[in-house]
Amino acid sequence: MNNDLLTLAPLITVVLGAIAVLASDMITPNRNHAPVAVALAALGATAALLINQGGTTASALGGSYVAGPFVAFVGLLGISIVAITLLIAPAYLAARKYPTAELAATLLFALAGAILLGAATDLITLFIGLELMVIPGYVLAGYAKRDPLSTEGAVKYFLLGSFSSAILLFGIVVLWGVAGTASLSRIATVLASGEANAGLAVALALITTGSAFKIAAVPFHYWTPDAYQGSPTPITGYLSVGPKVGAFVLLIKLFVIALAPLATLWIPVMVVLAAATMTLGNLVALTQSNVKRMLAYSSIAHTGYLMVGIVAAGAGEAAGIAGILFYAAAYAFMNLGAFAFLTALQGRPGATTQLSDLAGLGRKHPRMAILATIFLLSLTGIPPTAGFFAKTYVILAAVQAGGPATILAVIAVLNAAIAAFYYLRVIVYLFMRDPAEPAVQVAEGPMLRAGLLIAAIGTVALGLAPTPIIEAVIQALAK
Repeated sequence: MNNDLLTLAPLITVVLGAIAVLASDMITPNRNHAPVAVALAALGATAALLINQGGTTASALGGSYVAGPFVAFVGLLGISIVAITLLIAPAYLAARKYPTAELAATLLFALAGAILLGAATDLITLFIGLELMVIPGYVLAGYAKRDPLSTEGAVKYFLLGSFSSAILLFGIVVLWGVAGTASLSRIATVLASGEANAGLAVALALITTGSAFKIAAVPFHYWTPDAYQGSPTPITGYLSVGPKVGAFVLLIKLFVIALAPLATLWIPVMVVLAAATMTLGNLVALTQSNVKRMLAYSSIAHTGYLMVGIVAAGAGEAAGIAGILFYAAAYAFMNLGAFAFLTALQGRPGATTQLSDLAGLGRKHPRMAILATIFLLSLTGIPPTAGFFAKTYVILAAVQAGGPATILAVIAVLNAAIAAFYYLRVIVYLFMRDPAEPAVQVAEGPMLRAGLLIAAIGTVALGLAPTPIIEAVIQALAK
């Protein structure tokens, strides 16, 4: 029992931290900084525990929860995402008279789900972790409850998310029944020793459909633009990164581990989904004049790039998983940074994120415009930013895997060229257009500046020194 508690310590700490955030708000109401401070302290304690567990492997809950390097990586990435969100959100929420404590507690509960998802070794724990991670997202999407767009986006997200969870759960149940076990590794062993049958075909179809909804792959992406545009901007940044990272952890565990013997069946489907997701996401993003909505569609395109790594990993290329995890880390910093920039532009209620609002911002706020340029160049994939190496690793893994993955690699390169147009167009507006009238007021509070700086440092550092991170990920996967 004591060993189980020690193994579960990071998960327990996050949950206790969420409770402490709510308690602090009851003790000191209407003080936005107190809940954030408590939440950041809980994140620091959780990070220390994860780092301590990162060098060894330990199990709990009868082997359904296994802590180790992989969980440490997923947990630390999740902590970074939540910490940056907590830094950029308070000023935005305070200006609109929305509470901060509920946001902090909800984010911590979602982080607990991500940690559980990373440590899960069976279907039951995996599904519980997934739902614990995504249900807070439904709440966050409707956080601006006085905004009809936020309510509409939250309802769409909740309904489609619930349907996808039900479809995924049906698939998991059928897979469990066919394999006779809930253990991911044992399922792979059973499938490798048997032949595909109708039950497996049904399970594979349901799991693929449910998973595609969770990662917002085309054609299961329709909830994404409305949910992202209606949410408060800092929350949109979190929704575009946090649940997506967790969903790809789900795909790694289900497809690359449990369903690996059926790779010849699901790889062609993933190739089609990835190609459609990249292409549609980029083409629709080209037509957007609202930067926030543009980033929503670009997040769909990035889902397609991440799926390239899934295809490579399914084809037996171990570098595919390492590429996915590095891409997830790079995408987290650069996309959160881009949304932090938009949050600064919306310091006052009623401010929009139209391209025309960004005109000439480089002259009036050069520091902010330079940071935005770093994030946009990284999202484009221009060296030596993190985005360049992220795309490079997943594309190289696909080329090395050969077969259909090679075709997907070519499509990814072409889509990266398309994406350059709409990302670089924002930079043109920042530095090569006459300033908008009236001038946009940029909010630059200390916490927001800290969040922007952390995101920028992460984006640049992963670009200048990608090798140590990739090596750490490969070592984590080997243990």
